[in-house]
Amino acid sequence: MPRVMGIDIPGYKRVEYALRYIYGIGPASARAVVKQAGIDPTKKANDLVDEEVTRLAQILQADYRVEGDLRREVAQNIRRIVSIGTYRGLRHRRGLPVRGQRTSTNARTRKGPRRTVGAVRGKEARSAAKQASK
Repeated sequence: MPRVMGIDIPGYKRVEYALRYIYGIGPASARAVVKQAGIDPTKKANDLVDEEVTRLAQILQADYRVEGDLRREVAQNIRRIVSIGTYRGLRHRRGLPVRGQRTSTNARTRKGPRRTVGAVRGKEARSAAKQASK
């Protein structure tokens, strides 16, 4: 597994696909980086020479915002919209979908597992509660 920008990229995959494991590098930018570095896109990541790996790392550092810097920037943007109280910021604060999705059903990824509200109990608990109220 070659290490680029502190990330282990899978060695058994082609370079243009392996680079996508770096946060902030998608299909288009991966193709552009490989082309700019002058590396054969069909080459497997394990077959990269040290010189090619350093060339990739230099291009990524110079021209792209990736990993820690990008994560920090995204977190700051979210913190900013939360602090100024925009609608999107309120959705972030409440842990609800931000981009207009429906919430009456679905949205479980954002809302988390269902929390039952009300008195849904087993038979024993119901009878115990009935006797306690007498």
